[in-house]
Amino acid sequence: MNVGTEYLQTVIRRFKYYKDQGDKVFEQLADKDFHFEANASSNSIAVIIQHLSGNMQSRFTNFLTEDGEKEWRQRDAEFENQHYNRAQLMELWEKGWTCLLQTLQALQPDELLKTVYIRKEPLSAIDAINRQLAHYPLHIGQLLFIGKLIKNENWKSLSIAKGKSKEYNDGGEIKDPAKKF
Repeated sequence: MNVGTEYLQTVIRRFKYYKDQGDKVFEQLADKDFHFEANASSNSIAVIIQHLSGNMQSRFTNFLTEDGEKEWRQRDAEFENQHYNRAQLMELWEKGWTCLLQTLQALQPDELLKTVYIRKEPLSAIDAINRQLAHYPLHIGQLLFIGKLIKNENWKSLSIAKGKSKEYNDGGEIKDPAKKF
């Protein structure tokens, strides 16, 4: 296997891992929780989903041939509560991830060094992918944090639970969602 193929396989696996983390947050939430805002300057889970979906569709539609900041994208509107219900938010969530993952799965190793643009900034395809691999987990972390705030003591940990490291190290098992893909 060459390095480009390995790179594509690992980034796809990492992106799927972060999607799975978001999915597991959503499973724990009531419909109303998607619109919880900790304060006036905070984003709700709904707003984060809107932003991630918009960003993914913009960045990964015609990834190799068009600037990643599409003219049709309404970025500012992504940060306004659109009052979508859970089903609509899940549709946006899946639409963004589908665009991203289909694009990455179609990429060929020899395309990774091609120049792509994001807001007219030239980047190698690898750098553009890495940029998003750094960006999206920041927002997934926000989803996790908000989910924990909402669920409080009813939160089901998605990794090694607080105070459970020794149990895990002594043979407990935490499944890495990325390995199931």
